[in-house]
Amino acid sequence: MPRPRKRRCLGEAPPATMYKPQGVPMGRLKGVVLPAEGFEALRLVDALGMAQEEAAERMGVSRPTVCRILGEARAAVARALANGWAIRIEAGAPGEEGQGQDAHACRKRGRGCAGGPRDEDAPDEKEDL
Repeated sequence: MPRPRKRRCLGEAPPATMYKPQGVPMGRLKGVVLPAEGFEALRLVDALGMAQEEAAERMGVSRPTVCRILGEARAAVARALANGWAIRIEAGAPGEEGQGQDAHACRKRGRGCAGGPRDEDAPDEKEDL
């Protein structure tokens, strides 16, 4: 019997949970699922520029685990982009803490989780649209 999976500290919810190619109806699209932990790893390492060690500490897992999660997330996104598929960002498992817009799922249960929503981490960006 495998050991129980640790809960990850996840930051803010994604602004959208579905991305798809423009002009293609959803009924005709294939897609990939990007787990919430994969989205969080991509956000911390690629979008915010954190080192994997720092992201691992923030998520409450080891650095090799972040590396594995990141590799799987990058592969899913690359597969979707290369094939013109939709990407659905999966929410946390039903019943986990952190369901909702401003919450986060965490295995530390209120003991100083480093993964809560942090507006100061986001770079100042202007809308390009």
